[in-house]
Amino acid sequence: MKQTHSRPMLRKRIILSLSAALAALPLLVHPVAADARAGGGMSMGSRGSRTYSAPPRTATAPYGATPFQQTMTPRSSPSAPYGAATRMPYGAGAAAMMGRPRHPFLTGFAGGLLGAGLFGMVFGHGMFGSGMGGSGILGLLIQLLLVFFVVRWLIRRFSGQGGSTSSGLPGLSSLTGGGAAAPPQQPVGAGTQQLVLTAADYQAFQQALINIQTAWSQQNLGALQHMATPEMVNYFSRQLTALASRGARNVVSDVRFENGDLTESWQEGGMDFATVAMRYSLIDMTTDTMGHVIDGSSTERQTVTELWTFERSSRGGMWLLSAIQQTAR
Repeated sequence: MKQTHSRPMLRKRIILSLSAALAALPLLVHPVAADARAGGGMSMGSRGSRTYSAPPRTATAPYGATPFQQTMTPRSSPSAPYGAATRMPYGAGAAAMMGRPRHPFLTGFAGGLLGAGLFGMVFGHGMFGSGMGGSGILGLLIQLLLVFFVVRWLIRRFSGQGGSTSSGLPGLSSLTGGGAAAPPQQPVGAGTQQLVLTAADYQAFQQALINIQTAWSQQNLGALQHMATPEMVNYFSRQLTALASRGARNVVSDVRFENGDLTESWQEGGMDFATVAMRYSLIDMTTDTMGHVIDGSSTERQTVTELWTFERSSRGGMWLLSAIQQTAR
Protein backbone atom coordinates (compact mmCIF):
# COMPACT_ATOMS: atom_id res chain seq x y z
CA MET A 1 0.00 0.00 0.00
CA LYS A 2 2.87 2.36 0.78
CA GLN A 3 4.41 1.87 -2.66
CA THR A 4 1.04 2.49 -4.30
CA HIS A 5 0.76 5.87 -2.57
CA SER A 6 4.44 6.82 -2.86
CA ARG A 7 4.65 6.49 -6.64
CA PRO A 8 1.97 9.12 -7.40
CA MET A 9 3.57 11.47 -4.86
CA LEU A 10 7.01 10.95 -6.41
CA ARG A 11 5.60 11.55 -9.87
CA LYS A 12 3.91 14.74 -8.68
CA ARG A 13 7.14 16.05 -7.16
CA ILE A 14 9.04 15.35 -10.38
CA ILE A 15 6.43 17.23 -12.41
CA LEU A 16 6.55 20.23 -10.04
CA SER A 17 10.36 20.31 -10.17
CA LEU A 18 10.39 20.24 -13.95
CA SER A 19 7.80 23.03 -14.11
CA ALA A 20 9.88 25.21 -11.80
CA ALA A 21 13.00 24.56 -13.87
CA LEU A 22 11.23 25.46 -17.12
CA ALA A 23 9.85 28.64 -15.55
CA ALA A 24 13.35 29.71 -14.50
CA LEU A 25 14.90 28.90 -17.88
CA PRO A 26 14.11 32.31 -19.49
CA LEU A 27 15.92 34.03 -16.59
CA LEU A 28 19.01 31.93 -17.23
CA VAL A 29 18.97 32.61 -20.96
CA HIS A 30 18.08 36.33 -20.59
CA PRO A 31 19.44 37.70 -17.29
CA VAL A 32 17.60 40.54 -15.57
CA ALA A 33 18.62 43.80 -17.23
CA ALA A 34 20.76 46.05 -15.06
CA ASP A 35 20.20 49.80 -14.78
CA ALA A 36 21.56 51.59 -17.83
CA ARG A 37 23.04 55.07 -18.37
CA ALA A 38 22.82 57.90 -15.86
CA GLY A 39 19.40 57.86 -14.27
CA GLY A 40 18.77 54.21 -15.04
CA GLY A 41 15.90 55.01 -17.38
CA MET A 42 13.82 56.52 -14.56
CA SER A 43 12.16 59.89 -13.98
CA MET A 44 13.79 61.52 -10.97
CA GLY A 45 14.67 64.91 -9.54
CA SER A 46 12.91 68.23 -9.09
CA ARG A 47 11.75 71.12 -11.29
CA GLY A 48 11.12 73.73 -8.61
CA SER A 49 7.47 74.76 -8.35
CA ARG A 50 6.77 72.90 -11.63
CA THR A 51 7.81 69.48 -10.32
CA TYR A 52 4.21 68.27 -10.39
CA SER A 53 3.32 70.04 -13.65
CA ALA A 54 3.88 68.25 -16.94
CA PRO A 55 6.41 69.96 -19.23
CA PRO A 56 4.89 71.19 -22.51
CA ARG A 57 5.22 68.85 -25.46
CA THR A 58 7.73 69.61 -28.20
CA ALA A 59 8.78 68.25 -31.57
CA THR A 60 11.51 66.18 -29.92
CA ALA A 61 9.17 64.88 -27.19
CA PRO A 62 5.69 65.00 -28.78
CA TYR A 63 4.13 62.72 -26.15
CA GLY A 64 5.38 64.63 -23.14
CA ALA A 65 7.17 63.27 -20.07
CA THR A 66 6.30 60.72 -17.41
CA PRO A 67 5.73 61.85 -13.80
CA PHE A 68 8.60 61.68 -11.33
CA GLN A 69 9.16 58.31 -9.72
CA GLN A 70 11.60 59.82 -7.24
CA THR A 71 11.61 63.42 -6.03
CA MET A 72 12.44 65.26 -2.82
CA THR A 73 10.02 68.08 -3.58
CA PRO A 74 6.89 67.82 -1.40
CA ARG A 75 3.52 68.37 -2.99
CA SER A 76 2.39 71.68 -1.55
CA SER A 77 -1.21 71.58 -2.76
CA PRO A 78 -3.53 69.34 -4.80
CA SER A 79 -2.99 69.81 -8.50
CA ALA A 80 -4.56 68.69 -11.75
CA PRO A 81 -3.70 65.23 -13.12
CA TYR A 82 -0.19 65.05 -14.58
CA GLY A 83 -0.30 66.03 -18.22
CA ALA A 84 -3.54 68.03 -18.04
CA ALA A 85 -1.64 71.27 -18.61
CA THR A 86 -0.37 70.03 -21.98
CA ARG A 87 -3.78 69.47 -23.53
CA MET A 88 -4.35 71.81 -26.41
CA PRO A 89 -7.51 73.94 -26.04
CA TYR A 90 -9.99 74.35 -28.85
CA GLY A 91 -12.03 77.22 -30.19
CA ALA A 92 -11.33 80.79 -29.10
CA GLY A 93 -9.06 79.62 -26.29
CA ALA A 94 -6.83 77.87 -28.80
CA ALA A 95 -6.32 81.07 -30.76
CA ALA A 96 -5.27 82.88 -27.62
CA MET A 97 -2.89 80.10 -26.57
CA MET A 98 -1.26 80.11 -30.01
CA GLY A 99 -0.54 83.81 -29.71
CA ARG A 100 -3.39 84.94 -32.02
CA PRO A 101 -5.99 86.66 -29.78
CA ARG A 102 -9.33 87.45 -31.29
CA HIS A 103 -9.62 91.07 -32.37
CA PRO A 104 -12.85 92.69 -31.06
CA PHE A 105 -13.28 94.81 -34.21
CA LEU A 106 -12.89 91.82 -36.52
CA THR A 107 -15.20 89.71 -34.39
CA GLY A 108 -17.93 92.33 -34.50
CA PHE A 109 -17.40 93.08 -38.18
CA ALA A 110 -17.56 89.45 -39.30
CA GLY A 111 -20.51 88.81 -37.00
CA GLY A 112 -22.36 91.75 -38.47
CA LEU A 113 -21.81 90.52 -42.03
CA LEU A 114 -22.94 87.03 -41.17
CA GLY A 115 -25.97 88.29 -39.25
CA ALA A 116 -27.04 90.54 -42.10
CA GLY A 117 -26.65 87.74 -44.62
CA LEU A 118 -28.67 85.26 -42.58
CA PHE A 119 -31.39 87.84 -42.03
CA GLY A 120 -31.62 88.34 -45.78
CA MET A 121 -31.83 84.60 -46.45
CA VAL A 122 -34.63 84.14 -43.92
CA PHE A 123 -36.75 86.78 -45.61
CA GLY A 124 -36.02 85.45 -49.11
CA HIS A 125 -33.68 88.17 -50.35
CA GLY A 126 -30.50 86.13 -50.48
CA MET A 127 -27.43 87.07 -48.53
CA PHE A 128 -27.40 90.66 -49.74
CA GLY A 129 -30.76 91.18 -51.30
CA SER A 130 -30.45 89.18 -54.57
CA GLY A 131 -33.10 86.75 -55.69
CA MET A 132 -32.72 82.99 -55.48
CA GLY A 133 -32.79 82.29 -59.20
CA GLY A 134 -29.82 81.00 -61.20
CA SER A 135 -28.21 84.40 -61.44
CA GLY A 136 -29.02 85.05 -57.77
CA ILE A 137 -27.15 81.94 -56.69
CA LEU A 138 -24.14 82.93 -58.80
CA GLY A 139 -24.20 86.38 -57.30
CA LEU A 140 -24.48 84.90 -53.84
CA LEU A 141 -21.35 82.80 -54.40
CA ILE A 142 -19.44 85.81 -55.72
CA GLN A 143 -20.48 87.87 -52.70
CA LEU A 144 -19.46 85.12 -50.31
CA LEU A 145 -16.03 84.94 -51.94
CA LEU A 146 -15.65 88.70 -51.68
CA VAL A 147 -16.59 88.62 -48.00
CA PHE A 148 -14.11 85.78 -47.39
CA PHE A 149 -11.19 87.65 -48.97
CA VAL A 150 -12.07 90.92 -47.24
CA VAL A 151 -12.31 89.30 -43.80
CA ARG A 152 -9.05 87.38 -44.35
CA TRP A 153 -7.27 90.58 -45.39
CA LEU A 154 -8.61 92.39 -42.31
CA ILE A 155 -7.48 89.59 -40.02
CA ARG A 156 -3.95 89.74 -41.43
CA ARG A 157 -3.95 93.53 -41.39
CA PHE A 158 -5.03 93.99 -37.78
CA SER A 159 -3.40 90.93 -36.21
CA GLY A 160 -0.01 91.77 -37.75
CA GLN A 161 0.61 88.28 -39.09
CA GLY A 162 1.82 89.55 -42.43
CA GLY A 163 0.69 86.38 -44.19
CA SER A 164 2.78 84.05 -42.02
CA THR A 165 1.18 81.65 -39.54
CA SER A 166 4.07 79.31 -38.86
CA SER A 167 6.10 79.32 -35.69
CA GLY A 168 8.76 77.04 -34.31
CA LEU A 169 10.56 76.20 -31.11
CA PRO A 170 14.26 76.96 -30.86
CA GLY A 171 16.08 73.71 -31.50
CA LEU A 172 19.25 72.94 -29.60
CA SER A 173 20.96 71.62 -32.69
CA SER A 174 20.34 74.84 -34.60
CA LEU A 175 21.57 77.23 -31.91
CA THR A 176 25.29 77.40 -32.56
CA GLY A 177 25.59 81.11 -33.14
CA GLY A 178 25.87 83.89 -30.64
CA GLY A 179 22.31 85.20 -30.70
CA ALA A 180 19.67 84.82 -28.03
CA ALA A 181 16.68 82.57 -28.48
CA ALA A 182 13.29 83.33 -26.99
CA PRO A 183 11.62 80.43 -25.17
CA PRO A 184 8.20 79.20 -26.29
CA GLN A 185 5.31 81.12 -24.81
CA GLN A 186 4.04 79.25 -21.76
CA PRO A 187 1.71 80.31 -18.95
CA VAL A 188 3.71 81.86 -16.13
CA GLY A 189 2.83 80.59 -12.67
CA ALA A 190 2.70 82.61 -9.47
CA GLY A 191 6.12 83.83 -8.42
CA THR A 192 7.75 82.85 -11.71
CA GLN A 193 8.74 84.72 -14.84
CA GLN A 194 10.01 83.64 -18.22
CA LEU A 195 13.72 83.36 -18.90
CA VAL A 196 15.44 84.04 -22.22
CA LEU A 197 18.31 81.66 -22.98
CA THR A 198 21.33 82.23 -25.18
CA ALA A 199 23.25 79.99 -27.56
CA ALA A 200 25.88 79.53 -24.83
CA ASP A 201 23.21 78.07 -22.55
CA TYR A 202 22.20 75.48 -25.14
CA GLN A 203 25.82 74.54 -25.72
CA ALA A 204 26.22 74.12 -21.96
CA PHE A 205 23.26 71.72 -21.89
CA GLN A 206 24.74 69.59 -24.68
CA GLN A 207 28.14 69.48 -23.00
CA ALA A 208 26.56 68.61 -19.64
CA LEU A 209 24.81 65.64 -21.27
CA ILE A 210 28.16 64.22 -22.41
CA ASN A 211 30.09 65.08 -19.23
CA ILE A 212 27.48 63.60 -16.88
CA GLN A 213 27.27 60.34 -18.83
CA THR A 214 31.06 60.11 -18.83
CA ALA A 215 31.33 60.71 -15.08
CA TRP A 216 28.56 58.17 -14.50
CA SER A 217 30.40 55.54 -16.52
CA GLN A 218 33.57 56.26 -14.54
CA GLN A 219 31.62 56.08 -11.25
CA ASN A 220 33.11 59.49 -10.47
CA LEU A 221 30.77 60.94 -7.84
CA GLY A 222 33.19 63.80 -7.19
CA ALA A 223 32.80 65.01 -10.78
CA LEU A 224 29.01 64.52 -10.65
CA GLN A 225 28.82 66.78 -7.58
CA HIS A 226 30.05 69.65 -9.77
CA MET A 227 27.50 68.97 -12.51
CA ALA A 228 24.28 68.00 -10.71
CA THR A 229 22.25 69.01 -7.67
CA PRO A 230 22.77 67.14 -4.37
CA GLU A 231 19.42 65.39 -4.94
CA MET A 232 20.50 64.00 -8.31
CA VAL A 233 23.94 63.02 -6.99
CA ASN A 234 22.19 61.09 -4.22
CA TYR A 235 20.14 59.15 -6.79
CA PHE A 236 23.24 58.45 -8.89
CA SER A 237 25.12 57.22 -5.83
CA ARG A 238 22.33 54.83 -4.87
CA GLN A 239 22.12 53.46 -8.41
CA LEU A 240 25.87 52.88 -8.63
CA THR A 241 25.81 51.17 -5.23
CA ALA A 242 22.97 48.90 -6.35
CA LEU A 243 24.94 47.93 -9.45
CA ALA A 244 28.07 47.20 -7.41
CA SER A 245 26.11 45.04 -4.97
CA ARG A 246 25.12 42.83 -7.89
CA GLY A 247 28.68 42.66 -9.14
CA ALA A 248 27.77 44.75 -12.20
CA ARG A 249 28.96 47.97 -13.77
CA ASN A 250 27.31 50.15 -16.40
CA VAL A 251 29.68 51.40 -19.10
CA VAL A 252 28.55 54.27 -21.34
CA SER A 253 30.67 55.51 -24.24
CA ASP A 254 30.60 57.54 -27.47
CA VAL A 255 27.68 59.76 -26.42
CA ARG A 256 26.44 61.81 -29.37
CA PHE A 257 23.85 64.57 -29.16
CA GLU A 258 21.41 64.18 -32.07
CA ASN A 259 18.85 66.96 -31.70
CA GLY A 260 16.62 68.66 -29.16
CA ASP A 261 14.53 71.67 -28.30
CA LEU A 262 13.57 73.88 -25.40
CA THR A 263 10.51 72.81 -23.42
CA GLU A 264 10.29 75.75 -21.04
CA SER A 265 12.49 78.14 -19.09
CA TRP A 266 11.65 80.33 -16.14
CA GLN A 267 12.88 82.10 -13.00
CA GLU A 268 11.71 81.63 -9.43
CA GLY A 269 13.10 82.17 -5.97
CA GLY A 270 16.36 83.63 -7.27
CA MET A 271 17.01 80.59 -9.47
CA ASP A 272 16.94 80.02 -13.24
CA PHE A 273 15.35 76.83 -14.57
CA ALA A 274 15.34 75.29 -18.05
CA THR A 275 13.84 72.01 -19.24
CA VAL A 276 15.10 70.73 -22.59
CA ALA A 277 14.13 67.66 -24.59
CA MET A 278 17.24 65.93 -25.93
CA ARG A 279 17.62 62.98 -28.25
CA TYR A 280 21.04 61.34 -28.14
CA SER A 281 22.71 58.06 -29.03
CA LEU A 282 25.35 56.07 -27.17
CA ILE A 283 27.00 52.72 -26.60
CA ASP A 284 25.40 51.37 -23.44
CA MET A 285 26.33 48.07 -21.84
CA THR A 286 26.47 46.50 -18.40
CA THR A 287 29.28 44.10 -17.51
CA ASP A 288 30.03 41.74 -14.64
CA THR A 289 33.18 41.78 -12.50
CA MET A 290 35.04 39.83 -15.19
CA GLY A 291 34.13 42.38 -17.89
CA HIS A 292 31.62 40.10 -19.64
CA VAL A 293 28.64 41.92 -21.16
CA ILE A 294 25.44 40.89 -19.38
CA ASP A 295 23.16 43.57 -20.80
CA GLY A 296 23.29 45.95 -23.74
CA SER A 297 25.89 45.82 -26.48
CA SER A 298 29.48 46.92 -26.97
CA THR A 299 28.89 47.63 -30.68
CA GLU A 300 25.22 48.52 -31.25
CA ARG A 301 24.20 52.11 -30.58
CA GLN A 302 21.05 52.99 -28.65
CA THR A 303 19.00 56.13 -29.21
CA VAL A 304 17.37 57.76 -26.20
CA THR A 305 15.02 60.73 -25.79
CA GLU A 306 14.81 62.32 -22.34
CA LEU A 307 13.85 65.65 -20.78
CA TRP A 308 16.64 67.15 -18.67
CA THR A 309 16.02 70.07 -16.31
CA PHE A 310 18.89 72.37 -15.31
CA GLU A 311 19.05 75.07 -12.66
CA ARG A 312 21.47 77.82 -11.65
CA SER A 313 21.53 80.99 -9.59
CA SER A 314 19.88 83.95 -11.32
CA ARG A 315 23.03 85.93 -10.53
CA GLY A 316 25.00 83.62 -12.80
CA GLY A 317 27.01 80.48 -12.48
CA MET A 318 27.12 76.96 -13.84
CA TRP A 319 24.02 75.03 -14.88
CA LEU A 320 23.40 71.96 -12.68
CA LEU A 321 21.28 68.98 -13.64
CA SER A 322 18.23 68.89 -11.35
CA ALA A 323 15.98 66.31 -13.05
CA ILE A 324 15.80 63.62 -15.72
CA GLN A 325 12.43 62.56 -17.11
CA GLN A 326 11.59 59.79 -19.55
CA THR A 327 9.25 60.44 -22.46
CA ALA A 328 5.71 59.10 -22.22
CA ARG A 329 6.29 56.93 -25.34
